[in-house]
Amino acid sequence: MTVRTVAPGDFLTLHYRLSGPDGHDVVSTFGQQPATLTLGSGELAPALEARLIGLGEGSRQRFELMPGEVFGPRNPELLQQVRRSLLAQFADPDEQYSVGEVLSFPTPDGQGQYAGRIVELGEESILFDFNHPLAGLSLAFEVELVGVL
Repeated sequence: MTVRTVAPGDFLTLHYRLSGPDGHDVVSTFGQQPATLTLGSGELAPALEARLIGLGEGSRQRFELMPGEVFGPRNPELLQQVRRSLLAQFADPDEQYSVGEVLSFPTPDGQGQYAGRIVELGEESILFDFNHPLAGLSLAFEVELVGVL
């Protein structure tokens, strides 16, 4: 019997784990139901999907990913000061904010949202980091390929 290997467009059943540079899991399906996805549909980042191509059904692999390979490099332009007066338009004007807190903001077209983490509190403005929390970090990707269709 020939072992099926992963090709673009395949339907996969798999367990996977993505862990940060500190070794803690960011996401893991191990110990739960396996995930199902179609390779190339955008459910996984392209760098993760590329690691799956050619793997055989039943295999288990661990890959080290370079800093920024999955979520891009940290972009210093995504550190932005937001005036407290602007925040007051979208939230309670007496809201108390804290460093590390994540706030959601509406997109300019009002159809979606994006998030920013508070880096620094100032009298007139608050410094937000709009980078993905894992941008610029080394990550580990572990996968157990349960099935390939």
